[in-house]
Amino acid sequence: MAQNHLQKQVTTTKTSSIGKATKRPSRKAERGHGKSSSAFRTISEVASELGVQQHVLRFWESKFTQVKPMKRGGGRRYYRPEDVELLKRIHHLLYDEGYTIKGVQKLMQSSKGTLLQEAAKESASMAVSEDTASLEDQAKVLKSQVRKYKGELTSLLADLKVMKKMLKV
Repeated sequence: MAQNHLQKQVTTTKTSSIGKATKRPSRKAERGHGKSSSAFRTISEVASELGVQQHVLRFWESKFTQVKPMKRGGGRRYYRPEDVELLKRIHHLLYDEGYTIKGVQKLMQSSKGTLLQEAAKESASMAVSEDTASLEDQAKVLKSQVRKYKGELTSLLADLKVMKKMLKV
């Protein structure tokens, strides 16, 4: 039993078509994909989303003081949506734009928090758009139910009118 539990948490390695070993995230790391954008994420979920190892996120925390995940019992980290957005921006600057750690630090200092504010705004707008989409889906379901019940009520009313005429005769 304990061995099965450990096997689920271990990252498995498979060989790609070019013979190079690639890592597949564990099931535990895949859990956060169904979460709301306003939900807190664990370090494994954020690492999986960004495609980096967990130690990289811990290292970035030491280099970028703006990244401040909540820490719970046992030192577990929980990243707020704005932390995740900021980490995505840092990842983009480092990996896609080619900045160095010092370069990103200078950029964040020169922008005087606007990078953090932009990340927070983006996170908030994503949460609002997700909530709006959810409300629109609920409205569609409710409209279809109303149409269904309206049809049933119309049919019942017609039946009652027929019965009323039969009783008057």
